[in-house]
Amino acid sequence: MSTRRDGDRLLRALIARNPAGLGLMAGTALVATAAGLLLPGALASAVDTAISGQSSWAQVLWLLTLGVSEILAEVFGIVVTARVTHTGAAWLRHRLSRHLIRLGLRSPFPEGDAISRITGDSTGAAAAPSLVVQLGSALVLSCGAIVLLALLDWRLAAVFLVSVPMAVLLARSHLRLTADDVTTYQEVSGELSARLLDAVSGLRTIAASGTAEREAERVLRPLPLLGAAGIGMWRTQARMVWRAGLLLPSVQLAVLVAAGFGVLAGRLSIGDVLAALGYTMLGMGLVGQIALLTALSKARSCATRITAVLDVPVPERGKFRLPNGAGTIEVRGVGVEDVLHDIDVTVSGGTHLAVVGPSGAGKSTLVAVLGGLRAPDRGEVLLDGVPLRCLPPEDIRAAIGHAFERPALLGATVRDAVAYGSWAGTASVERACRAAQVHDLVVRLPEGYDTPLADTPLSGGEAQRLGLARALARAPRVLALDEATGSLDTVTEARVEDAITGLLPGRTRFAVTHRATTARRADLVLWLDQGRVRALAPHLELWDDPRYRAVFTEAADEEG
Repeated sequence: MSTRRDGDRLLRALIARNPAGLGLMAGTALVATAAGLLLPGALASAVDTAISGQSSWAQVLWLLTLGVSEILAEVFGIVVTARVTHTGAAWLRHRLSRHLIRLGLRSPFPEGDAISRITGDSTGAAAAPSLVVQLGSALVLSCGAIVLLALLDWRLAAVFLVSVPMAVLLARSHLRLTADDVTTYQEVSGELSARLLDAVSGLRTIAASGTAEREAERVLRPLPLLGAAGIGMWRTQARMVWRAGLLLPSVQLAVLVAAGFGVLAGRLSIGDVLAALGYTMLGMGLVGQIALLTALSKARSCATRITAVLDVPVPERGKFRLPNGAGTIEVRGVGVEDVLHDIDVTVSGGTHLAVVGPSGAGKSTLVAVLGGLRAPDRGEVLLDGVPLRCLPPEDIRAAIGHAFERPALLGATVRDAVAYGSWAGTASVERACRAAQVHDLVVRLPEGYDTPLADTPLSGGEAQRLGLARALARAPRVLALDEATGSLDTVTEARVEDAITGLLPGRTRFAVTHRATTARRADLVLWLDQGRVRALAPHLELWDDPRYRAVFTEAADEEG
């Protein structure tokens, strides 16, 4: 489990990776700090010169130069800070995205939570370098102001230093009390994102089932915890504000009184009093950086959540190459926690296997395991005698093609979407689309296969067929179809299956289905029930069992 120390390590790496940007930020901050420290003295000199009746143009010009320099340095610092922050966020997002992709379906983080970490947490953590520079410059400004105050009159500095322990205690208390609330707020925000993404993905199902209120309650269930964390942060910050609000004028009043005695004693001039008040304001500036302290605590929390992802080990690459074979699949004692239990099946090369069962039987999980998309918790799957866990990912992807009920189509054009991952040529793409019975649709588009995917309106069945064509374009030795033709009518589905047989003869095929007609066309049917194999036999042998027939009756009722 990632700790805050791991997050701090990531922040140090983030700061160290861009020394030029950090140096530029520090340089501009140093110029602004130097100008800020010199301003009170310049103001004192201008005031004293004006009171004495002498010409003060030189002092006023110096004062204006310092003011303009500070403004320009701060503006330039904002530009540099924005660039460094955006670059850091991009670096973190790249690392996170790459790691999550390498984890694949083995990632323990829900999709919504992963998106929250890639977007919000990367931005929050990337602000750390600028926050460090800002807090560092505030510290230099405060220390420099104390030194200049001591040079002006050591008595004033002594009065001011009495407040330093209280200011440090106030800042430490704020950071300590804020840390837990910020972490909780980030974690619950990620959970809310995950639940909301799930709900948005299933809007049609929710509307059709009339469970909108129940689903809204489920999504919003973490809100009280989020609200408690937010209130905790607000209370801590409010406590800091009113305490700092009391401390700052108290110190100013004490220094002003001490300066007044200095004027009476002849040690200080009127300009020196103004300078003393300016140095006091600058010296207490670190206490006033409440927002920076809160933001730093948030950045550390964001970094901790990022390292929680980066610390998840990526499965080792396989040590063996896949030999030539017919696509025989062997499943030995496979189990997935709470889903599959002790699955032992052998599917000979070239077999068309239908996977059937009631809702929740584990059909999709089994196909994901058979196709190497998910590692089983127990047991192993072998492809042509070699365990999938021993094969490089590129060998698995080349040997096993996947098509899904709701495929995610990626790429700039329709051609890119079909060739995605295999980068098949034009001829292979068109053959795959013909087999998937979607070629006629594509050629009617304004630009045919070169039509931008974003400008291509697709029904559920059309998207399914493009997803199936993508799997066929790879010409794999094994096809894993998870309800990949479920949106097609039975006639079109039969044509697709015949075309697949013609395009890829002798390929092993296992397909999740809820249709009896599809199961009848398969060589064998794997009947799952509550995560266990109930039978492995041809469809006609199983049809005499009323419980088997009930599987398709229930599926038809749910579909209707």
